[in-house]
Amino acid sequence: MTRPIADAHRHLGVLPAYGFYGGPPITADIAARATVGELLADLDAERVDRALVLPNYGVPIPEIAFKLNELVLEAAGKNERVRCGLWVSALPRDAERTRAALALAGEPGVRALKLSFLLGGGVSDPECRPLLDEIFAVARDRGLVVHVHTSPGAASDIDEVGRLVELYADEVAIHLVHLGGGMSGHMKLIGGRFFDWIAAGKRVYTDTSWAIGFAPRWLAVEIERRGIGHDRVLYASDEPWGDAAGEYARLAAAVGDGELAGHVFTTTFATLYD
Repeated sequence: MTRPIADAHRHLGVLPAYGFYGGPPITADIAARATVGELLADLDAERVDRALVLPNYGVPIPEIAFKLNELVLEAAGKNERVRCGLWVSALPRDAERTRAALALAGEPGVRALKLSFLLGGGVSDPECRPLLDEIFAVARDRGLVVHVHTSPGAASDIDEVGRLVELYADEVAIHLVHLGGGMSGHMKLIGGRFFDWIAAGKRVYTDTSWAIGFAPRWLAVEIERRGIGHDRVLYASDEPWGDAAGEYARLAAAVGDGELAGHVFTTTFATLYD
């Protein structure tokens, strides 16, 4: 990695071992970092100039992700390279913790609110709509990005998460992580939906972490063909769940060294997160 790099999506914090899918307790995110110092050492090793850092999550114990808001705030406060996103939830049972997180939205370095339905809830769940309205209202009033996980099927599918774009992206920037999530998400987003939203004035962005190999190439070709979207795509490592070297290599090969590369590796991050 020799060019300036801004990483729009990586995690901080160590999770406990957990028995996923009925198996024995495991720790899969072996590169997870527990301290700000370890995070900064990784940024140095990867030659990352700017980073958006989010609480690590995935274990279905929501208080862990909420507790890690303190650590990402510490990281943003200690080093000017780091911006952070705060973990929030639309689940009614998480309302008190979410409102406590939203109260921190004005702290130095906070640039995003992180929302995922992997731990429950969904856009179509009427019980989640009141807190979704609160989350997006704070994002609107504070000028924050809402950073949303996508993956195939269930509540994280782009068919569901895309409803957030329809509901809120006229006023709030929404960063759809993982390029819509898997083959189906790539096909739906790159095949038209992403560009239709941009043309309609929606403030929608994406990154190519976890993207299947063909997708970044196809995305770059569609951006050139359509003449829009060059300023809506970001590089993201998703460390420790992604692989920084691999994510960088795939995206760099797709976008080359010209104007599009400048946007995806630095300029769009500055627009959203600086």
